[in-house]
Amino acid sequence: METLLLVLDLVGTLVFALSGAMAGVKNRLDLFGVLVLSYSAGNAGGIARDLLIGAVPPAAISDWRYLAVSMLAGIVTFWRPSVIARLRSPVLIFDAAGLGLFAVAGTQKALAFGLNPAMAALLGMLTGIGGGMTRDVLLAEIPTVLRADLYAIAALAGAAVVVIGAALGLQSTAVTIAGAVLCFGLRFIAIRRGWHLPVADEPEPSTKKAHAPKDRKDDGARRR
Repeated sequence: METLLLVLDLVGTLVFALSGAMAGVKNRLDLFGVLVLSYSAGNAGGIARDLLIGAVPPAAISDWRYLAVSMLAGIVTFWRPSVIARLRSPVLIFDAAGLGLFAVAGTQKALAFGLNPAMAALLGMLTGIGGGMTRDVLLAEIPTVLRADLYAIAALAGAAVVVIGAALGLQSTAVTIAGAVLCFGLRFIAIRRGWHLPVADEPEPSTKKAHAPKDRKDDGARRR
């Protein structure tokens, strides 16, 4: 299980780092900016997870492999963006893949640290959405999780599969893979078909303020 969690963490870090680096390239950032986005997107969710469960110092800081994977993704994307851009909508694809991997890895690690199933699933969701939120905030955009098609819901669904599988005593590797595939599938289909939660309507403009100046003019005319 320890080896599986490490592999999932590193692969999730790689794909989220690629999404962060690609977003930096699309926004025409310099090399330093691309690397910052790459590391932040790849590791913010894992750092938040480790701090909340007491796994300190976080793996993304104490283990050099996380930094190496993030920097490699950033450098390759910066110098050869055409290689990454051959995929259709690369940022969204890498983001969906990272979401699934981090959601299940975060849930498994939370369960390994003794958290109850419900909180483990929520922490897995937080692990999945943390990197994308950090990337969007650094780019001064509304985080995808607050406006996109089934983002946090997909992460929570993948995490729930892991929790249910652990409760039923199923084989952890198969359950983890199934959760990651479900999360990625939900997110990818939502992107393609435009599935999303209900969106808040804009409030209607108040009519009182619009009539106020006219009322004042009428009062002045009456006084005359």
